[in-house]
Amino acid sequence: MSLQRLPMRLESLERVTVRDCLKAARLPRLESQLLLAHVLGVSRTWLIAHDDAELESQQARHYLQLCAKRELGQPVAYLLGQREFMGLMLEVNPAVLIPRPETELIVTHVLEQIDAQAPVTILDLGTGSGAIAIALAKACPAAVVFATDVSAQALAVAQSNAQRHEVPITLLQGSWFDALIGLDCPKFDAIVSNPPYIAKDDDHLLQPELRCEPAIALTDGGDGLGAYRSILASAARYLKPGGLVCVEHGFEQAPAVSGLFRQAGFSDVMTLPDLAGLPRVTAGSYNSEIR
Repeated sequence: MSLQRLPMRLESLERVTVRDCLKAARLPRLESQLLLAHVLGVSRTWLIAHDDAELESQQARHYLQLCAKRELGQPVAYLLGQREFMGLMLEVNPAVLIPRPETELIVTHVLEQIDAQAPVTILDLGTGSGAIAIALAKACPAAVVFATDVSAQALAVAQSNAQRHEVPITLLQGSWFDALIGLDCPKFDAIVSNPPYIAKDDDHLLQPELRCEPAIALTDGGDGLGAYRSILASAARYLKPGGLVCVEHGFEQAPAVSGLFRQAGFSDVMTLPDLAGLPRVTAGSYNSEIR
């Protein structure tokens, strides 16, 4: 195998093995394993059991190219083209936010509040990759699920993921509830959203990984609460009596978001902690009789 075109870290070797590639990477071992497993189309377990397996020069080059991109801050999920969410492998690309573990809190809370075997109606606002909508549709086979997003590129990813997991979701383009205007949509048992909530002057936006994700999915360009104001101002007219709204937010925003829920007439407002104990999801129900 000719290695003349390989990067300096490997070009002096007569043969390149799995062990050599993992050693050459300047990345955490888990990340280097994920990238190499992706290039070879194998599992991480296979890599461990076959660390002396030889790579073709093209495979080695591809692997090190991915490593170089990762070193520059590109998220592993974008390099792999996928991310797991609630046990479902989802396609992701720079058009959509990468699903996070804390977002699974929305799914688990909604499933605790509804009858998963009943024909419930669910609306996911700003669906992105479709993660929340698809997870709920998968867990609730009789549910009628709508999902909206202002980005046509994001909706294309959501459509691909819905087809992959064989769940029927109605995808609509538009900003928040605007996507429903003029349509004969049902009232919803639950409205969910992981909206952009980082304030425009927040230093987190300067992190290399976040700079690779779509800005429209990260920040509202203001104080980080604009999406909640828009959603909660209109949610009541789209909810069934007692319907639920459940949203993700930054851990420092819990008091402000809870206050917006109460100002909009929601009751039983609660905030849920993530695995680190940080308040990350707030939910409330709406009863038209109390307003």
